[in-house]
Amino acid sequence: QVQLVESGGGLVQAGGSLRLSCAASGSIVSINDMGWYRQAPGKQRELVATITSSGSTNYADSVKGRFTISRDNGKNTVYLQMNGLEPEDTAVYYCNAIVKIALGRWPLGYWGQGTQVTVSS
Repeated sequence: QVQLVESGGGLVQAGGSLRLSCAASGSIVSINDMGWYRQAPGKQRELVATITSSGSTNYADSVKGRFTISRDNGKNTVYLQMNGLEPEDTAVYYCNAIVKIALGRWPLGYWGQGTQVTVSS
């Protein structure tokens, strides 16, 4: 019913930048919060950043000042600009969206397929 498609991952040297994008499509009435999470090998998935429909943002302490989340509500797309990348940022990055698919129904959470970000030292 709802698909989230991520793009923009890749390999970058420490100190470099990448911009991730995630576009939502399908049976969408409205989208509440959107966000990015990441999972490194052998670790649990963790929150990176979230943004509400009105633009309020929240960041993990480890990325504050380096990453910026934004969204284009007209395109149902969320972005993550990552600057000053560090080897510790290496992970699979997942997009998440809380989507209302029909009037009178509670919003549901959806995940993208993930995009690999690798930062070399």
